[in-house]
Formats: sequence, C-alpha cells, structure tokens
Amino acid sequence: MSTHATPEGTSRYADRHSGAPGHFTVFEQLHISSVGFGTYLGADDDATDRAYEATIERALTSGCNLIDTAINYRCQRSERVIGAVLKRLFARGDLARDEVVISTKGGYLPFDSSHPVDFKSYLKTRFFDAGVMEPRDLVGGSHCMTPTYLSAQIDWSRRNLGLDTIDIYFLHNPESQLDEVSPADFHDRLRQAFALLEERVAHGEIRFYGTATWNGYRVSKGSPGHLDLNRIMALAHEVGGDGHHFRIIQLPHNLAMPEALIKMNQTVDGTEATALEAAFYHRLFVMASASILQGNLASDLPDEMRSALPGLTTDAQRAIEFARSTPGVGAALVGMKSLVHVTENLAVLRQPRLTTEKFLEHFTTPP
Repeated sequence: MSTHATPEGTSRYADRHSGAPGHFTVFEQLHISSVGFGTYLGADDDATDRAYEATIERALTSGCNLIDTAINYRCQRSERVIGAVLKRLFARGDLARDEVVISTKGGYLPFDSSHPVDFKSYLKTRFFDAGVMEPRDLVGGSHCMTPTYLSAQIDWSRRNLGLDTIDIYFLHNPESQLDEVSPADFHDRLRQAFALLEERVAHGEIRFYGTATWNGYRVSKGSPGHLDLNRIMALAHEVGGDGHHFRIIQLPHNLAMPEALIKMNQTVDGTEATALEAAFYHRLFVMASASILQGNLASDLPDEMRSALPGLTTDAQRAIEFARSTPGVGAALVGMKSLVHVTENLAVLRQPRLTTEKFLEHFTTPP
C-alpha cells in the first residue's frame, strides 16, 4: 500500500469525482482538486476540532482531495484533526492514502493543544533543552528554519497526521527571517533547509517541498521580505541538482490581493514578470491561499465582478472561481468550518473553470 499520493490513486479519485472540466489540475502526474481545504482559522478548542472533523470528511468525500495545514495552526490541533479524519476514512474504505494530497508547513513555533501559561518555560523545555534549537536560531521570537528544527518538525507533523509520508512540505513564511538577518545569511539558511528537505525526500518522509509565503512573492523588488524566485530555484538546484524537489509555492491570491497576477516583481530571462509568470517558467505548482480572504470576499462584491463570473449563486463562489481560474494557479485554498459552507464552496466544482481567454476578457494582466 502506498504511503503517499500517487498518479494511479489520484486518478482513481478524479474518476469518482469528475465534476466539470478543469476541476483537477495534473501536477507531477497527480490529479489535484482545483479547490483545496485550508485549516488556518479557528479557536484552539474541542468545538472547533469537531467542526473541522465534519467539514474535512465532507470535503474529502465530495471531490476535494487537497488538504493544507501547518504544524502551528491551532496549536497543532489542525494537523491532529486531519490525522483523525484520514484514519477513519482509510479504515472505512471511503478513501485510500494514495488518493489524497496532504500539505503542511514548518517554521513557526507550534504550541501543544493550547497556548502555554509560561511561554519561556515551554520554549526552554520543548526546544532548547531538547536540542531542537538554540536561542540564537530563533528569529522574531517565533520563527526558525535550521535543519535540526525542521527535522524535528517534520517528525512531529508526521505523527500528528498519522502519515509515513507528507506529500508537500512548505517552509512557512521564510521571508520573516529577513527582518533580522542579512540577505546573504538568509540564503545560506535557505540552502541548509533545502538540503535537509532533499534528505527527507530521499528517506521517503516527504515527496515535494516549497515555500508558503504571505509577503515574499507579493511585495515589490527591493522591498523588505521580497523573495527572488530565480535565486530560490538556484539554491534548490545547488543542493538537489536537476532532480531537485522544490516544486511548489503557496501565496495569497484573491480579488482584493491580486499582486501575483499583476505586480512585476520577478524576472524571467532578463524580462520583468509576475510571480505567476515566474512560477510557470520554473514549472512550479501554485497554491493560492486566502481565496475568500478569511470570509471578507464572501459578500458585497461589485456588480461588474458578479457579471464577470457567471453561473454562480454566491459571492464566496465567485471569489473562489476567480482564484482557481487565474492562469497559473493550480488550486485555490479555502477554509471551511461548517457543512453549509462546504456545500456552497464546493458547488464551484460543478462548473468549468474560466478559460484563459474568458478570464482575460474581464481581468486585466500586464503585457
């Protein structure tokens, strides 16, 4: 039995949930649903756990085979809920491991089920005394990406998720390190992190890796925290050669934050390009996070936006359709903590994505 998503398994899943044309994006021969399930929001309590259990199960059995999380989300509770749901679905035979794509992230300090009463004591006991990191490794009091730390985080995530292999592992907002370290030191830290991730790929503990960012690919060149995708890909090539496994990026993209589509902050063959154009050039899968901007795009869209995205009944659906139909986007992530929202949001899967031509008729992109 496979320990990770496979072409055969995800194709089998796609056959059961065919939806409309364009529902699944094929990446590395994997069929990945164009809408993914995000698990960032929510309180770190049992009630939210139960809500997520119900909605994740409904999504996985309704055509969404991409689940995204991070070890720090809800004090590790999001990973653990996903693990519980997967275990139950696997045991019942409703889902096979090779049919589902699971992504998680490491970088930020995770708490354990709830925020500790004594943060300094928790940090000392769980990280410093345990040899997971040294005080000098911590940036901004919350971020670390040393090989030793990431190695421990991968093991914690695998236990939380109940998985031998994580399909996609992201460095979580690595650009935050640039608040305290020089670009040269930052790139050296990235190089070391990539080397560790390639090692974990070789051991079968992760399949692919990338960067999940908030500002890195959105801000202008020269701005604090800007990430140069050419430089990042060069580092991946340095440590992994032509067969490196840096294959995915995640960035926010929605109707209110369209920078990945319109801001020329990258370079392709000496020419200015957008983040999405650069990702396409480097053959990277792109996950769009914050597709409905934490619910802020779920209502009151202007009439011209509604007319540009026909065939849908709610503004949340229109916002998701915009994100998943944007040329270069492989999947749009949306968080869902109610079954009503799962039904509403996944209804977009019954409608074809906008073609590139139709998208460009309504949404302007740079030449």
